[in-house]
Amino acid sequence: MNKLTRTLGFIFKHPLGGKHPLKSISRLMKWQLQCSIFPSKLFIKEFIGPIKFYAIKGLTGITGNIYVGLHEFDDMMFLLHLLRRDDTFFDVGANVGAYTLLASGVCKAKSIALEPIKATFNLLNLNLQLNKLNGVVAINSAAGAIKGTLEFTSENDTTNHVVAINERVKNGIVSVPVLTIDSLNVNSLPILIKIDVEGFETEVLKGMEDTLNSPSLKAIIIELNGSGARYGYDEEKIHDLLRLKGFSPSRYNPFKRILSALENHGHENTIYCRDLDFINERLATAECIPVMGELI
Repeated sequence: MNKLTRTLGFIFKHPLGGKHPLKSISRLMKWQLQCSIFPSKLFIKEFIGPIKFYAIKGLTGITGNIYVGLHEFDDMMFLLHLLRRDDTFFDVGANVGAYTLLASGVCKAKSIALEPIKATFNLLNLNLQLNKLNGVVAINSAAGAIKGTLEFTSENDTTNHVVAINERVKNGIVSVPVLTIDSLNVNSLPILIKIDVEGFETEVLKGMEDTLNSPSLKAIIIELNGSGARYGYDEEKIHDLLRLKGFSPSRYNPFKRILSALENHGHENTIYCRDLDFINERLATAECIPVMGELI
């Protein structure tokens, strides 16, 4: 299956792409044409509301938003409906900052964004500057169980990861500083954390015990797709830990603004929630967000 076929499959399965296929395919074709003519150019693209982002050919972590408005629709809409002005949001594994742009640019929340790969971090900073989000704290670091350094791949876009023991990487390895989430100097603890660290979630959670125990933390969006096996981690233990801390795995329907309980975590991102009365009140009373010509 070639890349274009995969992209079309993504569009047709997407909640908004499937509803607006002609609009999404038109955006896709326009983007493909721009990339073929100017393969090295940074383009400025409209995001949500007044927010924009830089895109360049091959940058899959952000370009999906060009086609369908919000790449990870359910999770991003959950963030948009949950957060309010001056809430705190942690973006762990921020990539070029899509979630941070939504949190601070649209919701006006206070964000701390961690991104380990320098080139990706530079694009994250460009996106913050483009939107004048000077209050966002962007840190060029990984998160883990203890402070130190780790070896990362650096040429795999959204799938850059900590190099595992005995993993063979031909080139593109960089040394990255590591901090713990609990060591972050913040005035207020987060209401929401997004964790997308390509299988290293177990170590991140080890370094955020105080944050995890804080009553102010209401929800975690975490990627559990089996990548932890690379390091010998059982992701079911993450699920069990979060359940023990009072979080329930959930799926969000942005159109109906309904959270549905899951028996287990999903195959990609899963939203874990606690204090459901608080969360449901936030979701129900959030302002509508314009996405792909719809108010959601």
